[in-house]
Amino acid sequence: MKVLKFGGTSMANSDHIQKVVSVLLNQSTTDSLLVVVSAMSGVTDHLLKMAVMAASADESYTKEAELLALQHLTAVRELLPLEQQSSVLSKVKQYCNELEELLDGVYRLKELSARTQDKIVAFGEIISSVILSAKTQSLQMNQQWIDSRSLIITDTQHGNAAVDFSATNEKIQTYFKSHDYKYYIAPGFIASSLAGYTTTLGRGGSDYSAAIYAAALDAEVLEIWTDVSGMMTADPRLVINAKPIAQISYQEAMELSHFGAKIIYPPTIQPVMHKRIPVWLKNTFAPEEHGTLIENYSAASADFIRGISSINSISLLSLEGSGMVGIPGFSKRLFEALANEKINVILITQSSSEHSICVAINESDTLKAKRAIDAAFHIEIISGKVEPLIVETNLSILALVGEQMKSHPGISGKMFGSLGRNGINVRAIAQGSSEKNISAVIASRDVKKAINVLHETFFETTYKQLNIFVAGAGNVGGKLLEQIRQQQTILRDQLHVQIRVIGIANSKKALIDENGIDLDVWQSRLADAPLSSIENYFAIIKDKNLRNSVFVDVTASDVVAGVYESLLTKSISIVACNKIACSSSYPSYQRLKSLAKSYNALFLFETNVGAGLPVIGTLNDLLRSGDQIQKIQAVLSGTLNYVFNHYDTSIPFAEVVRKAQAEGYTEPDPRLDLGGTDVMRKIMILARETGQPLEMQDIINTSFLPSSCFDGTVDDFYEELAKQEAHFQQLYKEAATKNGKLKFIATYENGTAKVGLETVAPESDFYHLYGKDNLVLFHTHRYHQQPLVIKGAGAGAEVTASGVFADIIRVARI
Repeated sequence: MKVLKFGGTSMANSDHIQKVVSVLLNQSTTDSLLVVVSAMSGVTDHLLKMAVMAASADESYTKEAELLALQHLTAVRELLPLEQQSSVLSKVKQYCNELEELLDGVYRLKELSARTQDKIVAFGEIISSVILSAKTQSLQMNQQWIDSRSLIITDTQHGNAAVDFSATNEKIQTYFKSHDYKYYIAPGFIASSLAGYTTTLGRGGSDYSAAIYAAALDAEVLEIWTDVSGMMTADPRLVINAKPIAQISYQEAMELSHFGAKIIYPPTIQPVMHKRIPVWLKNTFAPEEHGTLIENYSAASADFIRGISSINSISLLSLEGSGMVGIPGFSKRLFEALANEKINVILITQSSSEHSICVAINESDTLKAKRAIDAAFHIEIISGKVEPLIVETNLSILALVGEQMKSHPGISGKMFGSLGRNGINVRAIAQGSSEKNISAVIASRDVKKAINVLHETFFETTYKQLNIFVAGAGNVGGKLLEQIRQQQTILRDQLHVQIRVIGIANSKKALIDENGIDLDVWQSRLADAPLSSIENYFAIIKDKNLRNSVFVDVTASDVVAGVYESLLTKSISIVACNKIACSSSYPSYQRLKSLAKSYNALFLFETNVGAGLPVIGTLNDLLRSGDQIQKIQAVLSGTLNYVFNHYDTSIPFAEVVRKAQAEGYTEPDPRLDLGGTDVMRKIMILARETGQPLEMQDIINTSFLPSSCFDGTVDDFYEELAKQEAHFQQLYKEAATKNGKLKFIATYENGTAKVGLETVAPESDFYHLYGKDNLVLFHTHRYHQQPLVIKGAGAGAEVTASGVFADIIRVARI
């Protein structure tokens, strides 16, 4: 004997019922089959709705009843040949008339008892099973319809009746010994009391019905047919890369179903588990797929975690107080108070100091639970021995399930480490001694992010996914997006990193696509995107709450830099090309560094100093390895180096600067470069990275620009440069007379920083520095005879974008 159960979606309409019949016909010809079915999809809810409407004296329940009748009669007409329809239509109409009479009674009495409600909702399974029975009969399949109410006996707890297994097993076994059919069709969900009143087994009880039959008959297998191909490693609605689970143990399936895996009803497994009857979860609409086989043992697998599940709408109740320590009976009184109110406790955790005990319950029971606990501990609360009950809502329970976890140390650390790195706060933790389940209570808003984080950690060993939000779509931003586009496949194949650009924003528009923006067409999509403020863009980033989120700032905006703090507190890593944040006040700089550390995020700004050159990274490597910085000398402005390498008095100084700006080497306002402000920021950032609390006003700036150049607009600046040509020629001639060159050099030594134009001799490291190159010399305790030298292009969109890109990859490697 095999028992097959078909759910509501499998029975939803005539087309689906045809597929059910196909499944039955494709089963082995030697096995007898007991087929248990649910009501058509949505019908149970429809019946409950009509019952409530009738009890509320809402006459429109009659129209709903007509629609329900039409739904079932239509299925009969579509499934059966015309000559075989009459008797079945009459039977369905008879059931519908009985239903209407019941509803009419409820309407007249304006009262809906639990017993009457059970009788009403039972019609869903009864009618659907009768229709399937008629269809198999029309195909001359050797079948018999069974009324489950005559075989499954329960108590009188209507709505969620408890099965009398002794009486039930005897009735089932007696019936099947005296009958010999190939197919038996039975309604699930319904049963009856010893007095003959209709009862139901709770929502999802059709699975339970099938398990009861399977256990009583020592069935070969219980197959549960639904609209999905078995259990998945996570909810596929939340995790795109969720994988099917081919085999799982009873215990693992129980844990997953308890914590929200809705494909099976939690009590289902219990009857078959005791008999060690396999349960096979299959897909009616893809019967060729393997599905999930649930057996007594967990097969050895590299994936020792079987699945991740969650329960939403949870409240956490915490009872705390010094009066609890060492006093027996507090836990007993707490659970008695909840049990008396029929409140189910989902999770329990207690500190070893006995100072507090915490339980998780369904959010709908919160007020009832608080009243019961406050009453139970009224005296202790008034006397101060126990604090008033702490209630936290909008929570969810996250469960990591796997029978083989007990033989793999470090699972908890890996789980909580992954959650912590993504800024997911854990409110409570529970783990049984069997180590089949590690549960954590988290904020409901973090559930999707948390499940994706854990799924990536335990199941997606092939690559790590970064979700990138870019602010700034200009020259550098465009080059960065192009570099990401070119390298996506290489990064995935060689570094196992998948970079998805989720958002791109400029000063006027924001493009968001949670599935990832196609970087072949980002310009046109951004142009077509709706108008959006940069503030709204930040709000969307935080609201999306995606795992491994990285915010990339390639603007020069103080507004954008001002949002770093709020992003870091959401554990969103920041890659900044923008120098404003790191060159703001030292306390602000330190706070950003501290927040990044506190919230397990990265704050990276390599391009703040040397574009694509590894200046900050090298400095930090020296310091972390124990070296001591004695002096830093550097040409840190690609702009100024370009200008003085190209100025020989044959072309006016103003024209050389214009050319540098045209080629993208200067800031939008070139005075930031030529006035030394940009170099001051850079040497200050390097000094701060060594631990020196330097501010801009602490830096000595020997400016070579006449003060008049700083007045007015950028156009005014260029006019003044032209007027001051003699000044610039004089600077050049003085250096040439000494056989030297002009270089704008930044120096940090003994806690002091200075910047200024200097004449360097031919033997200087800075003499042979051409084009827009930068040069940094680190004089350290270890590099005291010859400094450590970093040299290369220090300006340009391409190299700056590559430096930003390198920081993004660093985020992926943590």
